[in-house]
Parts: sequence; structure tokens; C-alpha cells
Amino acid sequence: MAILEVRNLHKSFGSNNVLKGIDFDLEEGKVLSVIGSSGSGKTTLLRCITSLETADKGKITVNGNVVFDSENELKLSKKEIRKNRLAVGLVFQSFNLFPQYTVLKNVTLACELRAKKRDDWRKNKKQILEEINENALSLLEKVGLSDKTEAYPCELSGGQQQRVSIARALAMNPDILFFDEPTSALDPELTGEILKVIKSLAAEKMTMVIVTHEMAFARDVSDHVIFMDGGVIVEQGSPEQVINNPQQERTKLFLSRFQDK
Repeated sequence: MAILEVRNLHKSFGSNNVLKGIDFDLEEGKVLSVIGSSGSGKTTLLRCITSLETADKGKITVNGNVVFDSENELKLSKKEIRKNRLAVGLVFQSFNLFPQYTVLKNVTLACELRAKKRDDWRKNKKQILEEINENALSLLEKVGLSDKTEAYPCELSGGQQQRVSIARALAMNPDILFFDEPTSALDPELTGEILKVIKSLAAEKMTMVIVTHEMAFARDVSDHVIFMDGGVIVEQGSPEQVINNPQQERTKLFLSRFQDK
């Protein structure tokens, strides 16, 4: 069953047509990697699906809920948009941690803000906060940072900061977790620790969409791979089909850069 459906998605910025009719499905528990050169539309695609940008045309369905439909002129309220954003988690390239908060607070903050809107917040505040805290500690242990709960972002390496970002996204219990070049801001020697965490999530059947330039990683972790160029999907299929045995000349040319890496 498809947890994510994207149909005929278009997005322009002025005269720049960034997405030119994107179509794909993603099944629950599967990992999709999106590869392609810079400027091919990969990040814009993620931002449209996660409601950080509004597409111009097309349809997006997340876990059975239509979150964008230009044909039926679907207009979501701000409350509905916020609800849909909770269904997806996005890990950015540049960490985006709050420097004034500890690691633990960075992970719990959004959960606490959401909890305050619960009907039973006043009655069960202490219990709710304890549950949020326990979940955050468990997630920090999962990403290998149980000893950094009281540290501040400035005291962490880039790889550690990115792992905090992953724990923060997981804390919201998203249906789909999106990664936008999660290793691009890291030194090569720190990249491995992030890829290890993502692989562990894949082993747990976390549904993920990963924009990446790490071809070997995409080949090893993905169930499905999309190659984008010029705002369109040039080729898609299993990692064996797209990365090991591409059929389109544009895909072959792109992948030739990584043959010796």
C-alpha cells in the first residue's frame, strides 16, 4: 500500500520551471533515494511534499490524506497544514538546532509545544512531560548520543549535531522521514556515522525519502531509486536497475562521476 502518492507535480519560481510533472509512489516501510545533480529539483520536491513550499499543479497524498490537489482547488486551513506536517519529518542539510538549548531540550521542545494543545495538558502535565522526556532519551540512545543529553550544539561535532536533528525528527513520530542531503555539511570522516543511523532506521522499516549524493549508500539502503534531471524523473526503479544497470544515457553520464568512489 502506498503511503505517499505524488501525481503530475509542477513547481516554478518565476520563469524557472523547477518541477515539470513528477509522478511516483512510495510504499510503507520502504526507502526511496532521490539522486541527481544540483539544481535538478530534488530539494524542491521534498519541500513541496512537506508543505514548506506550495506546488503549482498536481496532487500529493500522504498516508491516505490529500495534502495538495490543484485540480480540485484544495485549500487547507493553517490547522490542517500543521497537522499534515506532523505526518512527515524533515532532516535538513544544516542541522537547524537551537543553540541556546541542550541536546535533550532540542529533541523535546516541539513535542512539548504540541502537548500543550492537548485537552488533558493541565490535568496530566507532569506525566506527559515525563513520557516526552523518556522518549527523547530513548531516541538519543538510538542515535548514539545518550552521553550528550546536557551538552549544547556548539559542543558537538557536525555529525553529532546531525544525529540530534534525526532524533528530533523521530520524536514527532512521523509517518515518513525525509532527508535532504543529510551528509552534505559534514567532513567525509563524519559521514559514516550518519549513514549508519539511517541504515539502522531502514532495518526497522522506517519509511524514508533520502536526497543524497552518496551513491554506494543509496544502492545499499534503498528499495527504490529515482534519478532526476532538469525537473523531471529520467529513470526510476530498484537500485540494481538504476545504479548498477542504468538504461538512459543521462543517468549513465551522471553515475560515471561516481564509478571510482
